[in-house]
Order: sequence, then C-alpha cells, then structure tokens
Amino acid sequence: MTPARPTASATPAAPSVRDLVRLRAERPEAIAEAAARRRRRPLLRTAGTADTAVTSSGRARPPHPGRLMIIAADHPARGALAVGDRALAMANRFELLQRLCLALSRPGVDGVLASADVLDDLLLLGALEDKVVMGSMNRGGLAGAAFELDDRFTGHRPEDLVRHGFDAGKLLLRIDHDDPGSLDTLHAAARTIDAMAAHRLPVFVEPFLCRRVDGRLRNDLGAAAVITSIAIASGLAGTSAYTWLKVPVTEDPDGMAQVMETSTLPAVLLGGEVGDDLDGAYGKWREALRLPTVRGLVVGRSLLYPVDGDVAGAVDTAVSLL
Repeated sequence: MTPARPTASATPAAPSVRDLVRLRAERPEAIAEAAARRRRRPLLRTAGTADTAVTSSGRARPPHPGRLMIIAADHPARGALAVGDRALAMANRFELLQRLCLALSRPGVDGVLASADVLDDLLLLGALEDKVVMGSMNRGGLAGAAFELDDRFTGHRPEDLVRHGFDAGKLLLRIDHDDPGSLDTLHAAARTIDAMAAHRLPVFVEPFLCRRVDGRLRNDLGAAAVITSIAIASGLAGTSAYTWLKVPVTEDPDGMAQVMETSTLPAVLLGGEVGDDLDGAYGKWREALRLPTVRGLVVGRSLLYPVDGDVAGAVDTAVSLL
C-alpha cells in the first residue's frame, strides 16, 4: 500500500511504504536528514502569507489566516486504537499513514499532531513539507491502565522538538481529585511548559477534569468542569507566553461562550470521539469557532476514520468551518 503524497516540491526520502521500511532498517539517519531539510512555515499564517496556491485539481486553497487545522494521530502511542466499535481500527500503520497523507494533502490543512514514530514515517514520506508539526509529549498514561493518571512524559522532550525543527508540542493533563497520580502529572506538565517556553516553542495543553466510573476513566464535559480545567491549565508554569489550550466542546454547546471567557490564552478545539454523528459535531465546532479566543481545530479519528470512509470529504468539511 502506497500512501497518497501531498503536493510538495521536495522529493521524499521514501516514495513508498516499501522504501520507508527499507530506509528504517538500512539508513536510520535518513530521518534526521529529512527533518533537517524540511521546509518550515509559521505556526499561524497572517493575512499576507496565507496559502492561496492552486492545487493539482485546480482548486484554490481556502485561506484562513490566523487559524489552524491540525490532524491528530497520537492515539496509538497511548494504546488507544479504537474508533467507534472497531477495537483495532488504528492498528494498521500502513493504512493510518495512507489516511494521514491524504488528509495532509487537502487544501487548508495546516499540519499534524503525532508521536515520534508517526512523525518519523511522515518525514520520510515527504508529507510534512510546509506543515506545522506538533510532537505529542506525554503518552505514559496508557488507556485503561491503573496508572493512567500518572501520565508520564514518555514521548517528545522539548529538546527533541528543537533538534528536529518541529513547531510545537502537546501535552494531556487529566485531573482526578481522587487519584494522587494527577499531582505528579500536574507537576511534570508545569515544568515541561517552562522548558518549552525557554525554547520559545508553543505548547498545547489539553486539560480535563475526570473521574473513574466502574473502573474506567471518564472526562467531565460539563461547563463547570471544563471551566475549572482551563483555569488550572492556564496558571501552570512560570510563564504562559507560549501556552495554548486544546479544549473540548462542552456537553451543552451553548455553554462554550462562558467556558472560553475563563482565559485569554489562544485555544483550539479538540475533536474527540463523535461517534456516527459527524454532522452534529460539525455544527458544534462551527459555533465554537466564532468565539474570540478559539483559533482552530485539532481533530483526529473522526476525520481519519469517518463512518462513510470519505477521508477527503470529512477533512474538507472541517476546513470549511474555519
């Protein structure tokens, strides 16, 4: 299976998955070489730099200056492979790469959020040219594990992001008042934000208040809980200069205006699990994107594995909301 490659002038180190596997075995240094020559872009395009190029299909890229459309694919590194009722939907790496390359090739998609192994694959495939690249930093809180809330930073370190020339990092911050592991994660998150700020790298913090229900961790999406989680996340570390928020849409979308008044930090919306009702999710995202601090979307499984199988259509619709 050969992933569809996005439009780019650079010749990829690995034109196919077969070449990708061969390079990984025979020339591991090819990953660092691909990172060094990757064409970079600003995190946010301004009105004067928005991409208005015409794609190979003749369609103009819809400019959305000051906005972000990011595809998320860091779920496998936490052992979260399910999409809906498909328990191992994200387990086939070749298929995931194909879907990711297709999504990244769509007009208006700004970049990707993923763990190191996925980003290394995408570097070799040439899929990260002129894209925002976000490294996922804490993946130690494995899905369903007893230690899920002691969410260690087992992914990208700030120095890794600098070395590869990546553009931002992301950390997950789940807080359960009944689980001592949350305090360890809270402390580690604060020091990581400090380290990212020292490198002048943006870090996207994804906060939740959560609790265990019948042994399973559940995020509280009520307005009061999301407000509290944002207040906590905004106050972490010695500076918030490089901190962004990655926030869910509340159970009652009408509560988002009050939620987003909790902080002046720029924010992106988390796509999350939307089940079969992708149209309903689009409606919620559209309304929340009108709020002044909301600057874009970070969406993963619902766009990469839509119920109807049309990845390009799902991504294009999400981009149109910006």
